[in-house]
Amino acid sequence: MQIHVVKSKIHRVKCTGAELNYIGSITIDEDLMEAANIIQGEKVQIVNNDNGERLETYCIPGPRNTGEITLNGAAARKVAVGDTLILITYAILDIEEAKGFKPALVFPDEATNLLK
Repeated sequence: MQIHVVKSKIHRVKCTGAELNYIGSITIDEDLMEAANIIQGEKVQIVNNDNGERLETYCIPGPRNTGEITLNGAAARKVAVGDTLILITYAILDIEEAKGFKPALVFPDEATNLLK
């Protein structure tokens, strides 16, 4: 049996941009991606704490040490700059492997989105 488990989480970051005229995705500061073990193109679930929206897209790296969290394309309609977001990725693991798996949990500074 295999199950879906949380692989990575970037907890409570502020949306810094919403670019409707873009091909899609979420741009994430590359420092945050590395800390959370997220790779370019990986599927990411976005939970918006301010309006309850939940959506999925793929990620692209943004400039390091900027705190950038920009929703691109249609996803830009689901956020406002300044909204508090939680970014989550998942993995599919065998149940025995999942029992010992430890996700990468990142808690950036809520004011700047930078690593503490």
